[in-house]
Amino acid sequence: MTTPAVPSPPAAPIKETKAQKSERLKREKNPWEAFEEIRAFAREGRSSVLPEWAEFYFKWWGIYTQGDGAGVTGGTGGVGKATEFFMMRIAIPNGIATSEQMRAIGTLARDHARNLADITTRQAIQLHWLTIESLPAAIESLQTVGLSPRSACGDVVRNVTGCPLAGLDAHELIDASPLAQAVAREVNGNSEFYNLPRKFKITVTGCPIWCSYPEIDDIALTAVRRGDEVGYSVRVGGGLSNEPHMAVKLDAFVHENQAIAVVRGITEIFREQQGLRESRDRARLKYLFMREGWTAERFLEVLQSKLPFQLDPGVNDAIPEDVFRDHAGVRPQKQPGLYSVGATVLNGRMTGEQLIAIADLADQYAGGEVRTTVMQNFVIPSVPQQQLQPVLKRLSEIGFTVEATNFWRGAVACTGTEFCKLAITETKGFARWLVEEMEARIPGFDQQLSIHVTGCPNSCGQHWIADIGLEGKKIKYEGQLTDAWSFALGGALGQHASFGRLVNYRCASVQVPDAIEHLLRNYLNARSDGQNLRSWFASHSNDELRSLLESGVQSMPVEV
Repeated sequence: MTTPAVPSPPAAPIKETKAQKSERLKREKNPWEAFEEIRAFAREGRSSVLPEWAEFYFKWWGIYTQGDGAGVTGGTGGVGKATEFFMMRIAIPNGIATSEQMRAIGTLARDHARNLADITTRQAIQLHWLTIESLPAAIESLQTVGLSPRSACGDVVRNVTGCPLAGLDAHELIDASPLAQAVAREVNGNSEFYNLPRKFKITVTGCPIWCSYPEIDDIALTAVRRGDEVGYSVRVGGGLSNEPHMAVKLDAFVHENQAIAVVRGITEIFREQQGLRESRDRARLKYLFMREGWTAERFLEVLQSKLPFQLDPGVNDAIPEDVFRDHAGVRPQKQPGLYSVGATVLNGRMTGEQLIAIADLADQYAGGEVRTTVMQNFVIPSVPQQQLQPVLKRLSEIGFTVEATNFWRGAVACTGTEFCKLAITETKGFARWLVEEMEARIPGFDQQLSIHVTGCPNSCGQHWIADIGLEGKKIKYEGQLTDAWSFALGGALGQHASFGRLVNYRCASVQVPDAIEHLLRNYLNARSDGQNLRSWFASHSNDELRSLLESGVQSMPVEV
């Protein structure tokens, strides 16, 4: 008699990777076509929000769930706990907003976001504390003034950046803002590009100092002169995060009427890269160069195959010197008798009431525009000479400075644990305190200085390109787990572009001013005539710089 076969136990289901889940969700739904679901959530309350929306789809509408203040250390699986509130990012192409648009954002911040707004490093404005009930009305109120959070987040083309002085600066090669805004209309919110492997960043600029940081964008069009014609050089594959990469220049001269097709072609190349969809951590365009062996020549060949015209060979760029790129201060425009007034906003943090006041000021004294910068600041353009003093006086009254110290002017900070679920440390409050400490300790510091603070390895605070980059960590200090910072020194863009060097030193937040003060005082005492901070850093080894930081800290050694 035959013994019946024992059935095999069912195979355990194979768990999806994070990348596989993301790709499945994108195939199943285009969130831009599902706005009615957001309306339904608003009617039914926060508990009705589906996990796939809270964790994923909302991003396509510029919306994230807001963290609980503890950041990643308060959660599980590398993500912090979410609260009932939301943060929303509002795209402003080329950073150019009308006073009406800025007033609408300010009103939204004042009435629905606890009077809080942040200018981001991509010229957008980010709000916090929004409830699910307020989201549809917030989106619709923005749409009535020609703005949208759509495409400000997610695996899409993000806000297209450009020079805030476009059309105003007498030294620009071309006013590239019409092209930047045309690019935004072509690719932002376009359902052809709703499903990219990961986020995708584009800048278009005619600025001679490259103020929109083309070295670190996925696509960068920078104006260049060839004889009597101004066209564009094109760079691809720039990016920061935990593996920074400078954009690669292609051997191409792009005529202005070719630029839209070139941008589309490069975006399509990115969309088609199935290999980049296998890991969320390696899904950016830069990994074609960093991991898959692509060269500038190969990239150009693939791009050329997508275009109905032949690209001309490239020409040499006038790469800018390593200078502040913020357009701060009072600057004459090429329009006679008019000036731009660039105000510095520490860490980009503002109130809704301040935004409304700025919009009113632009209407009363200037041309009815407000422009944001990638250094988290803003510019009021087209101020008549006779109105400069009233504008400067009013800016001071509402809490802004035009003539900032180098510490204040060069400070940048990401969102941090205050609202972000991925952050390790608090950032904006720390950065403000650090600036105040340094101003008191070394008043009148005479060198351009950028101090960028980022709360996690993702580098939203762009610490890799700063003179002093601080990346958030945790260490044991005086028996307590506390916020701490790892130092990257000597980052720069322009003629001497390089990423900051990790000098293998970290310390607790309270020790950072001591470390930086000792470092900078050694520079001031030892520099040769005309030697700037970047070249002084370059003349020292990592061990020497680490020793200077360590010797500035007088407390007991910390336990890592």
